Amino acid sequence: MSVAFYPPSMRAASSDLAISISPLGLIELSDEEHEVHGQRLSRYATNWAFYLGFHHSYRREAGETQNTINYTGALCRYVNHFTFGRGIHFEVKKKYEHIVPALLRRAWEEDNDKRSLLYEIGENGGVTGDSFVKVAYEESWTDGAGRTHPGRVRILPLSSAHVFPEWHPHDRGKLVRCKIKYKFFGTSTEGTRTTYTYVEELTDESIREFINDDLVDERPNPLGIIPIAHIKNISVSGSPWGKSDIDDIIPLNREYNNVTNDIADVVNYHAAPTTVLLGAKATNLEKGARKLWSGLPKDASVFNLESGVDLKGPLEYLEIIKNSMHELVGVPATALGAMQPVSNTSGVALAIQFQPLVQRASLKQMQFTLGFKKINELILLTLFTHEPDTLKYDAETGGIKKDESQPDVLNMKDPDIYKVDIVWPTPLPVDNLVKLNEIQLKMALGLESKRSALYELGEEFPDEKLAEITEEQKQDALARGALEFINAAIATGIFGSPDGTTPDNTRGSTDSKVPEQSTKPAESGISLDFGMDAKKIMDTVVTMAHGTRLPQRQQKYDDTDIAA
Repeated sequence: MSVAFYPPSMRAASSDLAISISPLGLIELSDEEHEVHGQRLSRYATNWAFYLGFHHSYRREAGETQNTINYTGALCRYVNHFTFGRGIHFEVKKKYEHIVPALLRRAWEEDNDKRSLLYEIGENGGVTGDSFVKVAYEESWTDGAGRTHPGRVRILPLSSAHVFPEWHPHDRGKLVRCKIKYKFFGTSTEGTRTTYTYVEELTDESIREFINDDLVDERPNPLGIIPIAHIKNISVSGSPWGKSDIDDIIPLNREYNNVTNDIADVVNYHAAPTTVLLGAKATNLEKGARKLWSGLPKDASVFNLESGVDLKGPLEYLEIIKNSMHELVGVPATALGAMQPVSNTSGVALAIQFQPLVQRASLKQMQFTLGFKKINELILLTLFTHEPDTLKYDAETGGIKKDESQPDVLNMKDPDIYKVDIVWPTPLPVDNLVKLNEIQLKMALGLESKRSALYELGEEFPDEKLAEITEEQKQDALARGALEFINAAIATGIFGSPDGTTPDNTRGSTDSKVPEQSTKPAESGISLDFGMDAKKIMDTVVTMAHGTRLPQRQQKYDDTDIAA
């Protein structure tokens, strides 16, 4: 059997859209798995379908309107961006600030794309209520062009429908076994395209892989713990699963679309009104605009069937449903692009207006903070296991060592190394000018340090930023000094006489700004900086002042010149 397969770190990194929408129909579940996880997978399928805009369970006849206004997806994406749009920062203990932050930055920003990862992790949680993230290590490899790619840590968001965790019966926070199960396409021995079922079973001791129930690989778990983090979107007391952002609005969005289609039917029906003819036959009457009917019986009457439906009630009902969806999710009705007057609303007033959305984001952040802490722990453990050199302090790639108490080599068994706090920047827009004025006032009163000021401005690594600023100030000071020295050399050339001697009236003058050494005769062989003596400087300055070359211009050519 020939199977097209990805390396271990890439498995379960992505999924087919159909499998995400309908996991029960495409993944065979045992009776035990169906009993434990069947209801959860059905909920996932429904939520993904509504999130992606598949709101109708049937298709209407051709020509009939079937509107789908996807508020479910729009509101969920808005909450997700509001929560994760400004990213997250990490704080470690001061003892390890010279090593650990650089490792986390490498894993999140160099080995992976931090912004897209946060969005995908948040999207899985917002839609299904549960987000699973696997941390793996990809060994260095060489591609077909001969380029060598170094080893890296992979942070892989998994499809929630593909993960089947098993927790300790008395400790829901301890994962004792986790199974990843999904289908993939491969090529059979006959050369046909075939679907296979892949299963990866992870425990603290071992990792086993199956294809169609056949064991294909078994190896020890190098980390000693299951490298998967489970994050609840919003915690539900007594339940191992989280609550999604769209559970409450799916029925409302379905009703909204049904009423919208009913209104569309009324509008379409009366857009081409039915003509009623009483007391006559319509055999020879032509339909259409600018038609003239004559010869009708005396008692005949012709009229169009008018609309007697008042759409005010249905439209008000739609508005009630829409406002209910906004209230349940917490997104203000004006947030999705509604016109509103522009004003310089203060941050406090804006926070009050968005208070329901801020509260929902806070609920999500509580759970995702725990999940990101677990992910960072797995990242560091993976690096220390597969790249032992990362335990050592490297001044080139690491941070700044400020204290002798900071070790040169970390002890990977020290639990304090893995204690990384998650810092969430405020999701509301901030007026930078107001913020800078506030920080400046605090610093003037001695209530703020430069380091904490940088941190408040969103700088994740303030120590490195301060060192960068200090180095830049040094370079600026050196550049200014060099420029002043050049100006002094030029002044010496200007004050020098044509024969290279300095006039007596300039020597010893207290008003002169020329340095003392610049008043020495240039003919004595003493050269100024850049290998230029006073005579040469004088010639250069005169040339630049009066000019010796004619202005240059571009010569135009025509075809005759070229031919000549």
